[in-house]
Amino acid sequence: MTKVTIQTRNDWAKRKIASAINTEAELLQKAIARIRDKLQDFEARYGKLDREALYGKIDDMELLEWEGEIEVLERLRERLKSLEEITFEYK
Repeated sequence: MTKVTIQTRNDWAKRKIASAINTEAELLQKAIARIRDKLQDFEARYGKLDREALYGKIDDMELLEWEGEIEVLERLRERLKSLEEITFEYK
């Protein structure tokens, strides 16, 4: 869990910081949804990702893109989780 301590009496600043984090989380959620859609397209065309079974049957660049999307998805999920775990303490 991440704890953010903010020392301010300015309510506008408090709202702005929380809003910025929420906006970033929303952007990550949208990016995750787009990548999931792309992965579903790959799976609809080729089935589940099995590098050995697909080797030579599909274009290498297509396979690399598929694997890259999986890696990006994992990183985005980690970032989103970090943002969702943030708790604020105002002083």
